[in-house]
Amino acid sequence: MPKLTETFASKLSQADKGTQKYWDNEIKGFVLFVGKRSKTWYFQRDVGGRTQRVLIGRYPMISAATARQTALGFALEWGRGAGKAIQVGAPTLESAMDVYLARTKLRSEAHRSGVRQQFALHLKEWLSLPLDEITKRMVVAKHQSMANRPSAANHTLKYFRTVWNHARRTSELPECPTLAIEWFEERPEGTIIEDLVLWRRTIEALPNPIHVTFYEFLLFTGLRKAEALKLEWKHVHEGRLHLPITKNGRSFDLPILQVHHDILAPVRGLHRRWVFPAARGPEGRLTGPKRLNWSPHSHRRTFATVAMEAGVLEEVVGRLLNHTPLSITGQRYVRPSLDALRPAMKTTCSELGRRSNRPGT
Repeated sequence: MPKLTETFASKLSQADKGTQKYWDNEIKGFVLFVGKRSKTWYFQRDVGGRTQRVLIGRYPMISAATARQTALGFALEWGRGAGKAIQVGAPTLESAMDVYLARTKLRSEAHRSGVRQQFALHLKEWLSLPLDEITKRMVVAKHQSMANRPSAANHTLKYFRTVWNHARRTSELPECPTLAIEWFEERPEGTIIEDLVLWRRTIEALPNPIHVTFYEFLLFTGLRKAEALKLEWKHVHEGRLHLPITKNGRSFDLPILQVHHDILAPVRGLHRRWVFPAARGPEGRLTGPKRLNWSPHSHRRTFATVAMEAGVLEEVVGRLLNHTPLSITGQRYVRPSLDALRPAMKTTCSELGRRSNRPGT
């Protein structure tokens, strides 16, 4: 181990990847972290069976002599047992993410999976870095590097901001460096299925009848793709669907009609658990239905649009879609029954059936 001097620190090259750690050979616990863009002094010791780290500062803003003197002071204080009261250093992005995703009140499993996937895909080189080593310049550069995917860029760095702000509850961190980002403008796709007769001809031409049923059920319920794919028979009741957990973290009950049972008739009995099974899917369920010219979310938008055009009030359409109401009254006090929502579902399905030439509607 070297002695961490000004000369030694100045001659060190930035790390090609990850973070290199250089421990001082005189002051136990005094360490220099060298990343791709910064060099940072820390003091680190094991206290009560836990590794605790305190930030001293960035080099060259904090010289080696100043850092050594500070580290020596920490060593003396911790030697007297005061280390238990010293602030633990900033967590790494990976550990901060794990703590955030372990929250029991997190919205949904889909959100957990989304955060992990985005971080692994786009922020892999940051995962081992302490949060206080991730700078404004780094987040702006990362955001700009994803300019050809503006939605992914915004979502990834906003997830990062959420994890950072959660870590601030227990760590001494400054405001999140994403404040330097100029967010890309995102324009929702907003497409709907204009020609439902053509849509019906298209799905009926699909070779897999499970895919046919999936898309028709999606259109006539307005469910999100993931909600439909994970639907289990035990949650399909005579007059309602029960979703134990949804995107907003709550359970949801949707009124259903005889037309919904008729749509599901071809897949009944194919699998004991899953409504939409697949032999090669995880746990035997469908995950990737045949792609159409219309996305699964276009089916949801079409359900909402047809409902509105058929005279269903916007607030009621939102209830059928399980959207969180904007008003405090809607969020906390209004709890319409399934029977109150059933006429709106009937109106919507009748109009969808008429426009798509569905027999018996």
